[in-house]
Amino acid sequence: MADEDRNIIRIATRTSPLALWQANHVRDRILDCTDGCTVELVDVSTIGDRDRATALASMGGQGVFTKEVQNAVLSGRADLAVHSLKDLPTDPIEGLRLAGIPERAPVADALVLPADSGIAIPERLESMPFDVLTAGARIGTGSPRRQAQLLHVRPDLQMFENRGNVETRMQKLDDGEFDAIILAEAGLRRLGYANRISSLLVPPLMLHAVGQGALGIECREDDGFIIDILTKISDANVVAAVSAERSLLRDLRAGCHAPVGATTSFSDSGELTLHGVVLSLDGADRLEAAATGSPDNAETLGLEVAARLREVGAERLLAPSS
Repeated sequence: MADEDRNIIRIATRTSPLALWQANHVRDRILDCTDGCTVELVDVSTIGDRDRATALASMGGQGVFTKEVQNAVLSGRADLAVHSLKDLPTDPIEGLRLAGIPERAPVADALVLPADSGIAIPERLESMPFDVLTAGARIGTGSPRRQAQLLHVRPDLQMFENRGNVETRMQKLDDGEFDAIILAEAGLRRLGYANRISSLLVPPLMLHAVGQGALGIECREDDGFIIDILTKISDANVVAAVSAERSLLRDLRAGCHAPVGATTSFSDSGELTLHGVVLSLDGADRLEAAATGSPDNAETLGLEVAARLREVGAERLLAPSS
């Protein structure tokens, strides 16, 4: 079919409220830069959605929220797939291209307390003292990255898996299963739950997940029509930042559920700084490294930080336990 005859664009997406928000956001961005196109959503169920009980690490972690969505594009059921970029494995899939990365939402992790906690929320969300959590507090998060960084400063905390949609996780919190949970700030704001953010966990306490707050849009690598559209809705600075972060993760051979965190920033002169952290699962050991360079060499910057982390022992912390 000629490109000019393609008036329907199909987006493969998971059906969780957050995934649908993201897909509809991309739909709106596409409609803003095309004429005469209709954009439809193609619902896809992933293994991560169907199995809400098994810990993600036990499921292999890699691709549990992306594989089936990618297959919908490869099979021709859809033209593109929208992912939370932090869930997208760093190794490319043959036949697919990561062609679109729009503007990025806030990247921080958020501490959420029960609705009836009675604890006053400060005006500056980064300023809440972490000691509002009592000794031995039960924290709901299945992320080894979040767990390890919290345990590094508070080894008394108890960590528990907390699977499900954002609404399900908060309901478990309000029902008394946990004393606090950790969620991405971006997801809470996108779904209208900014009022539930009790505190933002920011560096140096916590570095975010690679790609957190960003959307990754994949299409078939030979689909020039869709690639042109996705290029139009991409943000060059975000592309550079997440390219550096993903290069770091890929070179360390660490999956998206490994205890690896990152943060990026741009200087006034436009230089990009990447800061990476690797921890032991119990949080006892924490290794950090950083490097600065041109955004045009973002992937090289990620390799440089990975090499510096290996020099101080990162591979030992990332090695599978026997």
